[in-house]
Amino acid sequence: MAEMRYREALGQALAEEMERDETVFLMGEDIGVFNGAFKVTNGLLERFGEKRVRDTPISENSFTGVGVGAAMTGLRPVVEIMTVNFSLLALDQVINHAAAIHYMFGGQATVPMVLRMPGGAGNQLGPTHSHSFEAFYLQVPGLLVAAPSTPADAKGLLKTAIRDDNPVIFIEHESLYGTRGEVPGDPDFTVPFGVAAVRRRGDDVTVVGVSRMAITAEKAAGRLAAEHGIEAEVIDPRTLRPLDLDTILESVRRTNRCVVVEEGWPHGGVGANLAALIQEQAFDWLDAPVARVTGADLPMPYARNLEQLSFPQEQDVVDAVLATAGGEVATP
Repeated sequence: MAEMRYREALGQALAEEMERDETVFLMGEDIGVFNGAFKVTNGLLERFGEKRVRDTPISENSFTGVGVGAAMTGLRPVVEIMTVNFSLLALDQVINHAAAIHYMFGGQATVPMVLRMPGGAGNQLGPTHSHSFEAFYLQVPGLLVAAPSTPADAKGLLKTAIRDDNPVIFIEHESLYGTRGEVPGDPDFTVPFGVAAVRRRGDDVTVVGVSRMAITAEKAAGRLAAEHGIEAEVIDPRTLRPLDLDTILESVRRTNRCVVVEEGWPHGGVGANLAALIQEQAFDWLDAPVARVTGADLPMPYARNLEQLSFPQEQDVVDAVLATAGGEVATP
């Protein structure tokens, strides 16, 4: 085990998979000479050469389409889109092609492609660089969706994504790139899809946190225990498709309460989906409706004070848990 930053863990995963499999190559905006907008691909151009680390024009739909074609012919492209907001320019290729081709060809074709994209707020990058679109991609059949919150999960899940034969939307929170954590050095280390991580054990309420919100939820759980005597169980799904619903349901059946925390918008979000699933499959165990803590229902502001008010903070999670424990639901 070695301590490293989230961005370094991602870079290590890319390097190890490129060493292991010569069909893996990288492409995207500024990933070569500039080492990536968030320096994830630092040093990989020098190590693997320009044939396997390819800078692209600023044309997301075009180079995503190149990735789809490369994947169909036996390569394993890892495509970096500079921010999740820019991925909207490639939706035709992602939804109508990458996600659908396996079905359109009756299972005779696969698209083993990873689409890496930073997302999330906290860096004052405004409404065109800071949103959380996990819920949007979660809706699309044929796509897998990963959202790691720790350096170890970032490495392990990315390696799993690269080895998978399905297109994977891999969302990296922009505010996590500089965070540190212990990361296994074993080149065979992976984290399986569809297996949630229980970040903290508790018997009073289940708190599910998506991406960076798993960390926020864990901090809030510490305050709840110290200040209110409430022991919250914190679950990090790690992947949203496939979703480890069994782990969440098992927890809810013990705690009888649940709060879901996400940065995305409140309408049609990850929390709404989870609330529906939990209330469909564990209704008889609930002592209160599932509560949601979400981002504000507006485009992300630039100003730091407004930005901080636009995505969930520790206190928001604490308040939601206290309201749920009292039989009331916090309004997103």
